Amino acid sequence: MASMRDIKRRKSSIQGTQQITKAMKLVSTVKLQRARSNAERSKSYFNCMYDTVNSILKRVGHIEHKYLVPGQSQKKAVIVITSNRGLAGGYNSNVVKLITRHPDWKKEDLVIYPIGSKGHDAFVRNGYEVAECENSIVEAPAYVDAMALSKRLLQSFADGEIGEIYLAYTAFKNTVSHIPTLLRLLPISCEEPEEQAPKAEAIMNFEPEDVEALNLIVPKYITSLIYGALVESVASENGARMQAMDNATSNAEEMISDLSLKYNRARQGSITQELTEIIAGAEALG
Repeated sequence: MASMRDIKRRKSSIQGTQQITKAMKLVSTVKLQRARSNAERSKSYFNCMYDTVNSILKRVGHIEHKYLVPGQSQKKAVIVITSNRGLAGGYNSNVVKLITRHPDWKKEDLVIYPIGSKGHDAFVRNGYEVAECENSIVEAPAYVDAMALSKRLLQSFADGEIGEIYLAYTAFKNTVSHIPTLLRLLPISCEEPEEQAPKAEAIMNFEPEDVEALNLIVPKYITSLIYGALVESVASENGARMQAMDNATSNAEEMISDLSLKYNRARQGSITQELTEIIAGAEALG
């Protein structure tokens, strides 16, 4: 059985850890409020751009365009958004598993564009081809950062270096619900509705020409999806860390209670032993 000194030392250590987890929970809560506001403000634009492009493609009829067909390369570029810090439960590992456990993908066919050091380290450790990417983007997402990454990937797609582009991130639903999501960016394919919707009465006409219009729209579309994913990922990260620190604080409280009980029992046992020795000594003298 552990001595009272050992129990007291362990209890003190856990109390110190509990203070840290409480502080981290408070910090994550404050950051979450700001990140959630940003996510909610950008979500309308994010969804509107996605729905608009899908609507256009459903109504254009047959059109030949480089962004609508896979490239000749077998390589797939995957943007993976994780965090630069841990202590966020399964936030980082759940996104990484979308790629590492994908049933139809081979490691040699992927080029990973990691945003966040946790994802970068995981893919390097597992032997994936990892392109250089700026991890600081995830700390304070800006539209210009998403635009630069979009331009870089579109150029690689146009040059035939990659044939498809995907985006892996964590969608923010609410404070306690964060959904790992894998989205194909290029080639663009419109989603089929669950129920058969009425067909458009007329094919959509473009001004300027359809190819020129798509050349203007698609880069903005890709950029908006990347930026929206960055903003939602930051909100999800802080929500996940807040939950993880709340659970850690609760677990520490339970451990402290258990150690307090053990300490009191050990102390009671020590007092009982001392009393027994005093009584035995008094009887011996008597």
